[in-house]
Amino acid sequence: MSEITSSNDPKQDLIDFPSMQAIIASEGLNCHASELHGVLTGLVCAGFEFEDQGYLTILNDLFNDGDSFPSSIKIALKQMFSELWSSILDDTYSFNLLLPDDDDSIVERGHALGVWVQGFNLGFGLQQKDNPVVSEEVKEVLTDFGEIANLSDEMEEDEDTEQAYFEIGEYVRISALLCFSELATPPNRESNNDAPKILH
Repeated sequence: MSEITSSNDPKQDLIDFPSMQAIIASEGLNCHASELHGVLTGLVCAGFEFEDQGYLTILNDLFNDGDSFPSSIKIALKQMFSELWSSILDDTYSFNLLLPDDDDSIVERGHALGVWVQGFNLGFGLQQKDNPVVSEEVKEVLTDFGEIANLSDEMEEDEDTEQAYFEIGEYVRISALLCFSELATPPNRESNNDAPKILH
């Protein structure tokens, strides 16, 4: 039985944007750490199950022409998937987008936020393609995310842009949690009751 384990020290060895991007670069893959995280989050928020290992195949198809990722990428993606679940289920709302650090340029961070929401919509759409019944709130989130993904990369390095970036990032974070609360399939922690649920 798979279990989501979280370390006692929340800061211990969590995967962050620079380390994930470095692994991607070292393997010569043409993808963005934020987009990978966005796709995984979109899948999970649309109902993808924790026990399902199929996310690796989905990411292989999207980002590596269907070829299997090198083992270093696979290990990092498994860690990212596990940490995503831990943070999104955390009562203190520790879930965050995987984005560059605040000391990176606003252009870089703005671009990363754009590809994160693109990734989210992609993952969400793949998971929901067979049952696209979502509430008006979720539809609105997906529309907003589509607009955020198209924001100009030409951003000014000023306080207004910083503020806007922060507010949009926080909106995206909260909106992802809203989608999760509405559509996700949280792991069954009550493993004592193994009777399958039969839908009539």
